[in-house]
Amino acid sequence: MGKFEKEILSSLKKVFPEIKSLPELEIPPDPKMGDLGFGCFSLSKELQKPPEKIAETLALKIKPSAFIEKVKNYGPYLNFFFKKQVCLPLILKTIFLEKDLFLKEYKNRNILIEFSSPNTNKPLHLGHLRNTVLGNAISNLFAKVGARVIRINLINDRGIPIIKAMIGWEKWGKGKTPETEKVKSDHFVGYYYVLFETKAKELPEIKKYPQELLKKWEKKHPGTLLLWQKINNWALKGFSQTYKKLGVSFDKIEFESEVYESGKKIIKRALRKKIVQKRTDGAIEIDLENLGKKVLLRPDGTSVYITQDIGLAYKRVKEFQLDKLIYVVASEQDYYFQCLFKTLKKLGLKNVKNFYHLSYGLVNLPEGKMKSREGKVVDADDLIQQMEDMAQKEVQSRWPDTPIEKINQRAEKIALAAIKFYLLYFTPPRNILFDPKKSLSIEELGGPYLLYTYARANSILEKSKYNLQIKDIGNIDFSKLDTEKDLNIFRNLFFWPEIIKKSVKEYNPAHLANFLIKIAQSFNEFYHSEKVINSSLEKQRVFLVKAVAKVIKDGLNLLGIDVIKKM
Repeated sequence: MGKFEKEILSSLKKVFPEIKSLPELEIPPDPKMGDLGFGCFSLSKELQKPPEKIAETLALKIKPSAFIEKVKNYGPYLNFFFKKQVCLPLILKTIFLEKDLFLKEYKNRNILIEFSSPNTNKPLHLGHLRNTVLGNAISNLFAKVGARVIRINLINDRGIPIIKAMIGWEKWGKGKTPETEKVKSDHFVGYYYVLFETKAKELPEIKKYPQELLKKWEKKHPGTLLLWQKINNWALKGFSQTYKKLGVSFDKIEFESEVYESGKKIIKRALRKKIVQKRTDGAIEIDLENLGKKVLLRPDGTSVYITQDIGLAYKRVKEFQLDKLIYVVASEQDYYFQCLFKTLKKLGLKNVKNFYHLSYGLVNLPEGKMKSREGKVVDADDLIQQMEDMAQKEVQSRWPDTPIEKINQRAEKIALAAIKFYLLYFTPPRNILFDPKKSLSIEELGGPYLLYTYARANSILEKSKYNLQIKDIGNIDFSKLDTEKDLNIFRNLFFWPEIIKKSVKEYNPAHLANFLIKIAQSFNEFYHSEKVINSSLEKQRVFLVKAVAKVIKDGLNLLGIDVIKKM
């Protein structure tokens, strides 16, 4: 909590000592009503008094202080007016010196975040994009508040789907390779997976092949393993290229083929302790009460998916001395993670209360839900390329004198900003209808709009004769900034540290994304009505513009988006 909030809370406690915490601050609807305020509704429950009466009492008894010029009540709301010469420099220093960003509960804590986790039978698709972009943003945010973040990608490289791709290439590939066909390698693999599914409709007898080949793989048949490695290597090479394009990296890549049996010993130990039970058919299961019974080992002793995750959880806690483990997985697996966490708790693993499933909704296009088996999936690479092509035309039409090389560079950044921001703008559990044209528009409130705003702010700074530094803040009279547009930017900038913390606490980058839009809107309103260069307030406003530029750049970087100095 910053100095301003601490002073307000201290003032509240002097009137009502029983108050435990400060209500959430917000900007009043009319600047004439104050700079910041809060509703007294939560205090009403705490103090057992009407909110209007609380606001009235506080307004009468709270006196001006180092930060507060005056206090006024409006019905159940209590509003505060800044002492501009004190508060505005404090807000700027908080932004430039990155004060008050750390969260005590996460500083120097080991946080493992598992995200992306594709199958090696097809390229990354739009759903993977949301997972990857969300996991990357959450990782950046946790690191920003002081956590030691471990980014893990668990590659699902075994099982029936990859076996189908193997059969598809072996039967109909005729020795072709990604190089001979000039196709990106993971798309090449995906083609043969879809081909197998198509052929299975025409030739029902081949449906038995995958299970037979999987048994050979599990017995480590040399030829089968060689084919499996070839197909997997093609898929992994393609994934690597897509991740590089997205600017996403991982601290460790794990493979399901190396860990899928890792939970067997733990389950057998639990059987001896009678934590789990063996059924009459030989399967081992656990009773999860309201969640039902869950099989942990099949009757033949082979692993199921939860077996792997049990073993991995134990391994990760020990290997990384974890304080928190976050799984970024679609909402279709909500029940699965309820079962996993309850199972781990019953098995006695420590810190399970700090395991979290970051559940996110599906991504659809206007034409409907994606179906990978039917070849109707929206490939991430194809979508990015389509967006880049659209962005190139837009850049060329707006800035026709730009060299083609710079057009291509800008188009790539604009396209990626459009995709990433659109996927992060909505709260994670919400299903998204992805609209490529809308996400790419500079006029819409999205990624390109923020890039354009940053470029506009940067242009002002380049034109100014003042190269102001942080040390200069104390020598400038900010009390002269008194227009509504000036002060509205400061009111919004005040929330910068808290919005980062809120995004982390609620596992929700949408808070940051929406905040950046508010900052950009307040800046663009300021830009159209107030003069900066050669004005009597140039120094003050240059600092204001520098703060906006820094917050937009830092905020977009946290979301995994690169800025552009010139559009």
